[in-house]
Amino acid sequence: MGDMAELGIGIGWRPEIAEAVEALPGVDWVEVVAENICADHLPDSLTRLRERGVTVVPHGVSLGLGGADRPDPARLAALGEKAVALGAPLVTEHIAFVRAGGPLTASPLLEAGHLLPVPRTRDALDVLCENVRIAQDALPVPLALENIAALIAWPGEELTEGQFLAELVERTGVRLLIDVANLHTNHVNHGEDPAKALSELPVEAIAYVHVAGGVERDGVWHDTHAHPVPGAVLDVLADLTSRVSPPGVLLERDDDFPPAEELAAELTVIRGTVARQTVAPPLLIGAGARVSGGPMPTSIPPRTRTAAAAADVVTPEQLPEPRATDDVSVSCDAARQRLGLAQAALLSALVAGTPAPEGFDSRRLGVQSRALAAKRAGVVAKVAPELPEILGRGFRPAFLAYARTRPMTGGYRRDALDFAEHLLLADRPEDPAARRRLTEWWQDRSGSRPPGRAVRLARAARHALVRR
Repeated sequence: MGDMAELGIGIGWRPEIAEAVEALPGVDWVEVVAENICADHLPDSLTRLRERGVTVVPHGVSLGLGGADRPDPARLAALGEKAVALGAPLVTEHIAFVRAGGPLTASPLLEAGHLLPVPRTRDALDVLCENVRIAQDALPVPLALENIAALIAWPGEELTEGQFLAELVERTGVRLLIDVANLHTNHVNHGEDPAKALSELPVEAIAYVHVAGGVERDGVWHDTHAHPVPGAVLDVLADLTSRVSPPGVLLERDDDFPPAEELAAELTVIRGTVARQTVAPPLLIGAGARVSGGPMPTSIPPRTRTAAAAADVVTPEQLPEPRATDDVSVSCDAARQRLGLAQAALLSALVAGTPAPEGFDSRRLGVQSRALAAKRAGVVAKVAPELPEILGRGFRPAFLAYARTRPMTGGYRRDALDFAEHLLLADRPEDPAARRRLTEWWQDRSGSRPPGRAVRLARAARHALVRR
């Protein structure tokens, strides 16, 4: 598996706290959401941090490696370019699916706008492993995958979280990004024991650790990244660091940012929690043995490429095509279709108002559906801040009503345009001045006037098809 980069204590870099992050003492490294930066135009703050010797790791959220489709070559190429631009020692993504439907299932393509859990089944594991291998071959640096928090649980799961992660590592050699806050979330929401998960997963494969806050509402833990880190999450961190010394630990904060002093205090607590443990880091020798826990699989070659080897970045045209005649590929294709149908049915229930698939907790599906809509509203408000300004307090309820039966199909900026168009076609908002401002905003960005009757009828038919 090769040597892991020693990262130290870090914090998630966000534009809203860029100045505070630069001034925080003792920050060894930062993580940036990959989709929020351009490889050829890095934020000045990140450039200054890199010049100071601070490591920057790109953290992807849109690959959907747990989805039924093979990874999009263009997304992989873009992630690799950002790793090279940042001089990153690795890139990270999630064990999740973020879209479903499309040609594989002969159904409309739907976007979740958020990370959704993968069923811990053999089908899902086979698909994930193949997707991970494709991603590893395309990326110029090692890949680490994160366990996610889940509001909902799939029926008929065949593996525990620890078993699922352990087999993923054994079959692909991928590294792990363990989010202890997500282990706590799944403990509250599904009764899964964090200690059991830690005992089952290969801790020597951990590239780094996430720590974050959340909040409990109506017996459900929401992984908000907008609240202080609770003691229960720090307890899971202490358990993990009593088993292995992770190469890095990072504090995530994505919203409701506190003063810099509070961020510094949280980093101090995290640093103290890690320092209290005395476990020595595992000695990794290539892909071979380690000091504790038994030998690592030796069939996986070490992945030692670095971002400096920019010439190794694989372009979309260079990605190998799967061999349909290969028995393994044929078997995985069948698993992809089964997984695709299941994920499309679930996502349609969550974002398009279709009936809940059999075996799911309908109440939890409702919680997840509302959470997805709320996240959409929040992100649309950020990418199109003029909309809440024009609509005032009416923005959020109007958007949530719109999102209830209109799934996102083209990203958040397209979502904002479609929402504005939806309001204008309904002669809203009622205030003429606000409606005029909304019309001007829509026209400036869409390049055309609102659609005529024929287009409206076609779109209504499309929405009806999605709901069926």
